[in-house]
Amino acid sequence: MEAVSKQRSLLLGAAGLVVVTWLFLSRRKKKRQLRRVGEVSQLFLYPVKSCRGIALEEAECREYGLKNGPLRDRHWLVVKEDKVHVSAREEPRLLLITVTADNDHLTLRAPEIGVLQIPLELPKTNAVFTCKVHGNEVQGRDCGNEASDWATNYLKSSQTYRLVYFEDKMKTRNPKNEFPLYTESGQVAYPDLAPYLVLSEASLENLNSKLEKRVSIRNFRPNVVFSGCEAFAEDTWKEIQIGSRVTMKRVIPCFRCILTTIDPDTGIINMMEPLKTLRSYRLCDTEDKKVFKSAPLFGQYYKILKRGAIRVGDPVYEITD
Repeated sequence: MEAVSKQRSLLLGAAGLVVVTWLFLSRRKKKRQLRRVGEVSQLFLYPVKSCRGIALEEAECREYGLKNGPLRDRHWLVVKEDKVHVSAREEPRLLLITVTADNDHLTLRAPEIGVLQIPLELPKTNAVFTCKVHGNEVQGRDCGNEASDWATNYLKSSQTYRLVYFEDKMKTRNPKNEFPLYTESGQVAYPDLAPYLVLSEASLENLNSKLEKRVSIRNFRPNVVFSGCEAFAEDTWKEIQIGSRVTMKRVIPCFRCILTTIDPDTGIINMMEPLKTLRSYRLCDTEDKKVFKSAPLFGQYYKILKRGAIRVGDPVYEITD
C-alpha cells in the first residue's frame, strides 16, 4: 500500500507540474501580440561582399543571412595577400561588379574586363584560408588563380587579390569580438556585424528631403526594406514577424561610413554626401555616443529567431509582450 500511495503521489505531482507549465506557457503566449507596422517592399542579396546586390521577389531567411537558390548573402569575399578583407571602402569599383548564378557557376561581370565564372562547388583541393574581417578570424576556401587574376586586373591592384568562399561548418566570426555594444550571441560569415540589415523607405525619404541630390536605397545596401511605416520606426521594434512565420530581433544600429558616399552606378566616391547630412541629425544621442562617435546611425541590424521564406508584399508585425 505504501508503494501504491507513493506512486500515486508521484503521478499527481507530475500532473501538477504539467498543468503549471501549461498555464505559464499559455499566459506567456497570450501576452505576445502582433501589431502590423508595414510590409516588405524590397529584398536584396549581396553574394560577394561589397559587390552589386541582387533585387529579389522572395528569399529564404537563414541563420547567416538571405538565401536564394545557390546564392547566399555575403558568402564570397575579396582578400589581400595577407588575407585581410577588401571592401568598397578601399576599392569603390567593387560596387560595379554584378553577380549571378548560371549553370552551377557564380558569374561575375565588370566593365572593360569581361566575365568570370567560378564553380559554385569548389574543389576540395583548393586551399582553405584563415581570413580577417574587421580584425576577426573567419575561414574561406580559395576560388582559384583565374578568379584571383580577374579581381586583381579589374581593380588594377599593385598586390594580388584573391576571392574566397565561406562553406557550411567553416569557422565563423562572433560580432561580440569586434564591437562592444553587440551583446547578442551569434555567428556570421562576411557581413559587417549581423546577418540582416533593415531599412524603411520612409527613413530614406526623410534623408532625401534634406539633400540637394537624392540618393538611392542602393547607397545603404539593406537586405530587407519596409514600406508603410514612419521614418526610423525600424529603430524602435525589438522583435518583428514577417509574414506568418519568420521572426527577427533587433541587435544594434547600423553606423555609417564613407561607403554610403560612393555612387553605386559609377563607383565614384565623393567622401561627403549623404554622410555629411546624416551627421547633422542622426548621431547617437545616448551614452553610447562615445562608441559610435561621429558615425551616424541609419538602419538597424537584425538577427534571425525563426527561419523561413519571405517575399515582397509580406506584412510586417511588431511583436509586443
